[in-house]
Amino acid sequence: MSAVPSTRVSLLAAIAGSADSARWEEFAKRYRGAMEAYLTSHFPFLEADEIIQETLIALVKVMPGYRYDPENSGHFRNYLTGILRRKALKACARQERRAEALAAYRLESQGGVSAHEREEAEWRHAVFEVALQALMDDESVQERTKQVFVRTAIKGEAPAQVAEAFGLERNAVDQIKARMVAKLKDIIARLGNVDDD
Repeated sequence: MSAVPSTRVSLLAAIAGSADSARWEEFAKRYRGAMEAYLTSHFPFLEADEIIQETLIALVKVMPGYRYDPENSGHFRNYLTGILRRKALKACARQERRAEALAAYRLESQGGVSAHEREEAEWRHAVFEVALQALMDDESVQERTKQVFVRTAIKGEAPAQVAEAFGLERNAVDQIKARMVAKLKDIIARLGNVDDD
């Protein structure tokens, strides 16, 4: 996370001690800029305010059990970034589900969709969701690669725009998208063959 303020152990202790602590406001002011910078850099298509709010709510719940120990469990900024990233990825999944639900609604509203076709579409959607989550959880794939894939293949952003955002050549973005789409198709194919065993 860029521009992360130095960690004040007394501040972490204060917010860990009480969900109602007045120091939560101080914490939010202190870390908000860094959280916005991280989201703008990694998830520019998301509403930062919403993700930051969800992250702060999650922190209220987990801070009582958090112990600042940079030697053994890492720095607080890594802990905070991990929560922020998980919330952002969940927001990406929610956006995708909304887009697919809207597309399905439009298709149905045009008529001619049978119950069988609707069930088939729902099944394909479920398999796609599981496959996409498996691909996003693959720790062997770099975070930047995942974000390029999400922005081009899932969100439909122009490859040239994504290339500029990540400082890549347009050809590199196309190659990343093609590799990730192939991986996703492979996972979907494996999931689709479960009933054949």
